[in-house]
Amino acid sequence: MSLQDPTLFGKVAVLFGGSSAEREVSLMSGTGVLQALRSRGVDAHAFDPSERELVELKREGFARCFVALHGRHGEDGTVQGALELLGIPYTGSGVMASSVAMDKVMTKRIWQADGLPTPKYVRLAFDQQSREQIRAVPDVLGLPLIVKPPREGSSIGVTKVEGYSQMQDAVTLSAKYDADVLCEEFIEGEEVTCAVLGQGLDARALPVVRIAAPEGAYDYQNKYFTDDVKYQCPSGLAAAEEHEIQRITLAAYHTLGCRGWGRADVMIRASDRKPFLLEMNTSPGMTSHSLVPMSARAAGIPYEELCLRVLASASLDAKGGAQ
Repeated sequence: MSLQDPTLFGKVAVLFGGSSAEREVSLMSGTGVLQALRSRGVDAHAFDPSERELVELKREGFARCFVALHGRHGEDGTVQGALELLGIPYTGSGVMASSVAMDKVMTKRIWQADGLPTPKYVRLAFDQQSREQIRAVPDVLGLPLIVKPPREGSSIGVTKVEGYSQMQDAVTLSAKYDADVLCEEFIEGEEVTCAVLGQGLDARALPVVRIAAPEGAYDYQNKYFTDDVKYQCPSGLAAAEEHEIQRITLAAYHTLGCRGWGRADVMIRASDRKPFLLEMNTSPGMTSHSLVPMSARAAGIPYEELCLRVLASASLDAKGGAQ
C-alpha cells in the first residue's frame, strides 16, 4: 500500500474511547491519530465502540480501521474478532496475539517456553487468594515484589510491595480490576521500552527509549498527565545493550504472533545489566506523552508518517497479510 496516495485507504474509522479503564488515554491517542491522518488527506472518521454498534462500520462503508483502543474490549482480541467477522481490515495484531498479549500470565508462559527472559511470578487465581496463600508469595519471589492485574494496562491497579504487611491491600486493589492477580519478582534497575513496526521478516525494532520516573513511580498519572517523567531517546545505553533489547523484543513480538506494530516494556537489572521482558502492548499509546511516536521520531519517522505506516499495515487474519 502506497503512503503517497491517501485516497487508496478508502473510508477509515479511527476506533477510540471504548469502555475499558484506559478510556481516557484512548481518547487522547485516537484524537491524535485522527488529526494526523486527516492532515495527510485520509478520509478518517472518529468511531467510539462504547457509543455505537460495530456493525455500523459495515453499513457506513468503512474500508479499514485504525485501532486506537487500549485495554479490554479493544486490545484483547474481542474487537479484532468482530472486525474479522465484518471483513474490515484493522491495524495491529490479530485475534490470538491480541488476546494472549493482553494476559500477562499467558504472555510470560509463552516467553518462558521459548527461553526469553521475564521476571519470576506467582499467579493467584480468584480461588487462591486466602490470607495464607497471599502471605506465602514473598517467600517465593522475595521482597520487594510487584502485584498487578494481569489483564490491565497503563499501570492501573499496580502496587510495589515492600513488606508482608502490604500484600493483602495490594491483592485487594489488583482484584478490583481482575479476578486473577499477578505477583511478580521486582527487578531493581532501569526501565526501557522498545517499539516494533512491521510483520514477519519485515518487522524492525525502533530505537530504545529509557524512562526515568520520579522515585521510580512510572504510574498512570505520571505516564499521561505530568511532565515529571524524563525520557531518553536515543537511550544512551551501550550499543550492545541496545541491540540485545531490540533482539529480545523482536523475538518476543514474533513468538506471540504479533503484527503491524507493538511495544515491549523491559527492565534492565542493575546488578548484571540483564534485560527482562515485562509485557507486550499490541495497541500502544499515541498521545503526546507516548513512547512509540518518540522512538519513531528518533528513527526519522514523523508522527503523521507513523500513523500512515500503521494504517497501511491493516490486515485480517483470514487474509494473512496487509490489504
